[in-house]
Amino acid sequence: MSGRKRLPVVALISGRGTNLQAIIDQARSGELPVEIRAVISNRPDAAGLERARRAGIPAEVVDHRDFPSREAFERALMEAIDRHRPGLVVLAGFMRVLGSAFVEHYRGRMLNIHPSLLPEFRGLHTHERALQAGVREHGASVHFVTEELDGGPVVVQAVVPVLPGDDPERLAARVLEQEHRIYPLAIRWFAEGRLALRDGRAWLDGRPLERPVRIVPGEAAGGERTAGGEA
Repeated sequence: MSGRKRLPVVALISGRGTNLQAIIDQARSGELPVEIRAVISNRPDAAGLERARRAGIPAEVVDHRDFPSREAFERALMEAIDRHRPGLVVLAGFMRVLGSAFVEHYRGRMLNIHPSLLPEFRGLHTHERALQAGVREHGASVHFVTEELDGGPVVVQAVVPVLPGDDPERLAARVLEQEHRIYPLAIRWFAEGRLALRDGRAWLDGRPLERPVRIVPGEAAGGERTAGGEA
């Protein structure tokens, strides 16, 4: 991996940064061909900023509370991102709804991870809502970011069974473990030129994804598959 060109990435966070840590770890090990050029948070107290500093990655704050409007905040955020010339923007627990101008600026090169099997349970409190709905399966999804909240084309999903006696905390912990698996995977596909957004659809290995790649815990690393065959 050391001889391969690394994709420049900027990560946006608002909190603990556990998905960020998974990306940092795989980038360090050489599994993930990316260079994380900066980590930017809208919250100065975000614990993920310290994760970035420990890894020697520039950590920056663009506090949304310092701006009179969402538009002004997003203009400043775009300026901060673009100084690093990223090929991909990664939302890793970034808890701000993004406007259409921002999304359009990074169309096709911005990914998000969401703790549900989209299109189910968009928005917040997904684990509580999954338990209230009585579903048997829950999980996480990586998708391209579009103007529709949590509505962009889904690339890959990890499926987590809902177990008897689950509460939101137990379920969230199992889902988070799978988030750390599938987010670096999707980023690697993008960095290798295998994943793209074309005509509003996610494409993988030169073909449109009819359904997201689904990963079930316990499968071998090569066991990623869609209904139409292996990815």
